[in-house]
Amino acid sequence: MNSSKSHQTAVLLVNVGTPGSPAVPDVRKYLFQFLNDRRVIDLPWLAQKLLVNLIIVPFRAPKSSKLYHRLWTDDGSPLLVYSEQLKEKLQQSLGGGFEVFIGMRYGQPALSNVLEEIRSQGFGKIVVVPLFPQYASSTTGTVAEAVMRQASRWYVMPEIRIIPQFYDHPLMVEAFADRARHYDLASYDHILFSYHGLPNRQVDKTHPGIETRECTCSEKMPEHGHFCYRATCYETTRRIAGRLNLPAERYSVAFQSRLTNNWLEPFSDEVIRQQAKAGAKRILVLAPSFVADCLETIVEIGYEYDEIFRELGGEKVELVPSLNDHPLWVETLRELVLAESCPTGDN
Repeated sequence: MNSSKSHQTAVLLVNVGTPGSPAVPDVRKYLFQFLNDRRVIDLPWLAQKLLVNLIIVPFRAPKSSKLYHRLWTDDGSPLLVYSEQLKEKLQQSLGGGFEVFIGMRYGQPALSNVLEEIRSQGFGKIVVVPLFPQYASSTTGTVAEAVMRQASRWYVMPEIRIIPQFYDHPLMVEAFADRARHYDLASYDHILFSYHGLPNRQVDKTHPGIETRECTCSEKMPEHGHFCYRATCYETTRRIAGRLNLPAERYSVAFQSRLTNNWLEPFSDEVIRQQAKAGAKRILVLAPSFVADCLETIVEIGYEYDEIFRELGGEKVELVPSLNDHPLWVETLRELVLAESCPTGDN
């Protein structure tokens, strides 16, 4: 073990990932890796393989490539660009004793390669931060599984801490609220909090015996809701809305990016349509399940939802930028890391 690093902590920030380029082969490779994850599509093995590799990936890759071309910038994928900026700012904030790394569960920089780099340098402790405010098996769960699977094969296994979620961290909540304050909230007809969707069956698994559709978590956080994705999304919304002094009738919660109709409802695109048909002209959208702007925020909300809204008579769907490298977001991560790195009372 490298003794120069044995008293230091590696901080590993992990996001979902991004294709290496918007070209069809790179998008196909990314989707293949992503959708074959057993935690992402939790169907029986053979059904998953047939669905993903014979239907979804072949047909979706060319369509997704067009969307990634729309997303891509001169600097590359926004998700990766913002992640690198966040890494640098967190490194500055943490200072000596810590070294910050970025890894992607799918795509590059590959999580497995970054973990090998950390292992080779002999860090005495690793704090893994899956960059998902609300826990889900298909996001935080798969990151934790991948990290522990690889680390279990190491001859020397350092202390590893994995932060499961942080939807209720006051600084993160304030960071989203601060982003929203840059807009004249009173000038919008409706404010939509849009979260990435999940299949209902995956959410149901977090509280056996309690069906998602019958849960009252949209009204308050239930006792069984701490690791329920739907419940934590609604709780995140209530906390941000509270900071913004938004009355309940001014906003709603919905879920985007669905693959089937048996996913969490209401669907964000349907809410956009309903608002347009009701006469709304301007809608403001926050997306608090995404801490970095990406395909789902910039393209799906910023372009596609705006186009739907305009076609039905609306004027503008405005996207509030995600946290990206917001100072309060950097401070949130600093607090999360220090809480896992220092004995109680020492941070």
